[in-house]
Parts: sequence; structure tokens; C-alpha cells
Amino acid sequence: MLDKSQLSHSVSQQNMDAQEIARFDALANAWWDPKGRYKTSLAFNAVRVDYIVNTLKRHFKPKGAADRLLTGLSVLDVGSGGGLICEPLAKRGAKVTGIDASGVSVEVARHHAALNELTIDYHHTLAAQWAAKGYQYDVVINAEVVEHVPCQQQLIKECASMVKPGGLLILATLNRTVRSYFVAIVGAEYVMGYLPVGTHKWSKFVKPQELEQWLGGAFVQQHSTGFSLNPLRGRWRASRSKAVNYMASFKHSA
Repeated sequence: MLDKSQLSHSVSQQNMDAQEIARFDALANAWWDPKGRYKTSLAFNAVRVDYIVNTLKRHFKPKGAADRLLTGLSVLDVGSGGGLICEPLAKRGAKVTGIDASGVSVEVARHHAALNELTIDYHHTLAAQWAAKGYQYDVVINAEVVEHVPCQQQLIKECASMVKPGGLLILATLNRTVRSYFVAIVGAEYVMGYLPVGTHKWSKFVKPQELEQWLGGAFVQQHSTGFSLNPLRGRWRASRSKAVNYMASFKHSA
């Protein structure tokens, strides 16, 4: 196990928030419990994965069969947490790498992947450090991470730098709207208790046009979707409305 203290000195001045990392350390062991406190988040993740898989199929293998659909594709999940996105993609044949600033989350992900006999390359590191190594991938995913870092534009640019020409960058976050404040913070944290109080700061939510501005002209948006929750049934679905949660894919056009 990589002790987080081994990274603390070298990354302390970089794009990370110690309080955010500590919060996710506490959550890591509960992420995979389908009957636990975060079962709604697991249901949300399933809808996100469906969008990602369908997006990759349209872009890379429009005539590919469902079995081993992603074989041959290299995928990087930035902020991979407990591996909730990495594992479904690895099961479909992708060569998946996951990086996360939380050492505990990385160990949870490694353990869970081993239990499921999945080969996933997990690393305890930051996006800036990984990008500096010059790695590039067919697909780079950053899901529900940008709203938790101090310098959001920097993180997006780091992720973009690791996408191969012709590849895809898939981003997911929360929109900074009045509705998102009441749904994602008041509702999810204070009323329903889906997330611990203080998980999100509304000021860190990102409007879709801000993501496009940060990416610049080298990326062209391909698809996007919103997500909505039926609070009575606890079920998530794709939605035309991007007023709260949304996900978008961008093609590296260079």
C-alpha cells in the first residue's frame, strides 16, 4: 500500500484539497455496498456508465457487438475512487487505468477489482503528475471530480492533454443553477441524506459553457445528457434537462 504521506510533500502545493480527499477516504469502503447508505449513488453510477458505453460505441465501434465492445481501447479515469466506472469498462474489454488522489480509495479499488478478477491499473497520484509523464489515451473520463478541486480549469486542461488525437474526453459534473442548489445540496445532503452534509459547494459547480471555454478550440462537443432522479423510487434516468447533473463528450479534433 502506498502511504499517502509519501505524496503529501510533493503535491501539497498542487491542485488538491486535503479536506476533500479526507472526506472521500471515509466514504471509500461504503461505495460498493448495494444495500448501504450510498445505494442511490450506485444507481446513479449505472446510468452514467450506460451513457459512457453508448458514447464509446457510437464513436469507436458503431457496428461492434456488445460482448467485449471496448476491446482495444485505452481508458483513463481521473478521480477513479473505488473503481465504479473503471470496472464496468474493464469488463467490456477496455484497457483501463484509474488514478486518484486518495490512497485509501485506490486500495479499495484494487481489492475490489482483484475479487472480481479484473485487471485494472490503479495509481495513487494526481492528474498533473500523470499528465507530466506524457501518457495519452483513447478516452479520458473525469466524472464528478472538477467540483471538488481548487483550480478547476487546470484539471480540465490536464485531462485534455492526455487524450489522443481523435479520442474522447468525457466530463461529468453539476451545473451551477438555482435548481442544482436545491436538488443537489438542500435535497440530497440535508433532506434525503443521500450524501454527507458538506459534500458539495454550490460555488464550485460548473456551467456547460465553462467547460467548453476551458477546453478551447482543440475539442468539439459530440454528445451531452442530463440526469434526473425519481426521489420516490430512488431511480435515475437520462434526461434532456442539464440543470443539475450532466455529462458531455468532447472529441479531440487536432
